[in-house]
Amino acid sequence: EDVKPFTPEKTKEIVMSLQQPAVFCNMVGNWPALHWNVKYLSAVLEGKTIQFRLGLKTVDLVPQFETSCSYVEATLEEFLAWSCGQPSCLSGPFSCYDYSKYWAYADYKYIARIFEDKPEIFQDVRWSDFGFPGRSGKESTLWIGSEGANTPCHLDSYGCNLVLQVQGRKRWHLFPPGDTSFLYPTRIPYEESSVFSKVNIANPDLKRFPEFRNSTAHVVTLSPGQVLLVPRHWWHYVESIDPVTVSINSWIELDADHEARVEEAITRMLVCAIKSAENPSDGDLWLNPTEVEATSHEINLQYLNKAVSAYLKCQETSVSGQARSSSTGAKQRTNASCKRKRREVGCEPESCTLLCQECDFPTPKAEELQKIPFGPHLIQVLPQSHKTVMGAVAVESDGGDLLHENEGEHFGKLQCKRKRLLMSNDCETAAHQMDSDCSPCTSQTALSTNDLLDCLVNPRVISLVAQLLLERMRV
Repeated sequence: EDVKPFTPEKTKEIVMSLQQPAVFCNMVGNWPALHWNVKYLSAVLEGKTIQFRLGLKTVDLVPQFETSCSYVEATLEEFLAWSCGQPSCLSGPFSCYDYSKYWAYADYKYIARIFEDKPEIFQDVRWSDFGFPGRSGKESTLWIGSEGANTPCHLDSYGCNLVLQVQGRKRWHLFPPGDTSFLYPTRIPYEESSVFSKVNIANPDLKRFPEFRNSTAHVVTLSPGQVLLVPRHWWHYVESIDPVTVSINSWIELDADHEARVEEAITRMLVCAIKSAENPSDGDLWLNPTEVEATSHEINLQYLNKAVSAYLKCQETSVSGQARSSSTGAKQRTNASCKRKRREVGCEPESCTLLCQECDFPTPKAEELQKIPFGPHLIQVLPQSHKTVMGAVAVESDGGDLLHENEGEHFGKLQCKRKRLLMSNDCETAAHQMDSDCSPCTSQTALSTNDLLDCLVNPRVISLVAQLLLERMRV
């Protein structure tokens, strides 16, 4: 079990160079974290409660965003009893949620926080085997879900991701960065570092989102003991397919994150300014529960300046250090909030690392892929057709062409106090019909604030704005 198929140095080289998803096998056989099933974790936590997100198992044409979910505080023992259908749940925190109709997910739980009084458990997770010395459970996140638990399809703005499956299985649907336009990106609900898709991958509305037909899904079912590499900017939707699942992940920082933080700062400023100016309407929520609040324009401007300064400092360091190898080890984050940037006033931006000299990864050439040691210990996640992926035949309905079967998940949010702002959140339905006097088409609906935002903060537009801002600062 101590003999790994790849050395830490070789594994890190693969992680930092491979720009398509792949599964590592036989790399964690001696990790104590493999024993972290829910029963074991329940005993370790000794009755400590954690927050669970609950959603409906029924599949709608629209994604079930976190703003539409319910939340309860419960122990893992109560969760396990509920997931097994025990009668004791009739009076517990899950008493209002029928297991046959709901799923529960304790997601984005930073291990450093929930086990803060048991720091010795951090060493059960050994990312040093993947070439990141010093990285352990302290820089990792825990995921515990019931069958059907998922998060809407999205991409992460920062870093790449390593995911260890511990208990049960999860099915991942991944889409390459080049498919972004086919997935209809949106920043509503707004969450820093997450670009959501309007498409419900489990049940796509092809009449409303016809370009989704052009997307290319890469699908894999991750089993216990396997580690999935999710490269930078790959879209993903994941679903628990067994009664109980446990996963552990860690995000790996990249130099490209410096430019991404500038883009995220621009996005936050625009979304907060426009949505905060909108009158509260019918209770729709635009701010994701993982966000503390809609920060002020002054604070957002301060963060934008910090992000730009950090990027320019990174560029200066890169120029002065050209002689150094691009595989120089990155500084490990010691803060538990390893994926999210900090926005607090006075907080210095992250320092520059030299893991990647380019801000955007090029598409790997065939000869480069041939150098990757694919085989029984490193398995490619290959593209599949929609019918193969979904396991069902497309059918016609009033909602358009539908593909059936759930797949889904996402990582990396801080568990913050939820502050829901009642703002308009319907990107497709306007508040009223346009007057026939001012529109040649009386059936056309008026544009909403979110329609404007979908264009204004589209990833391509924000990328261009960030480049123009950075050029201005260089001058």
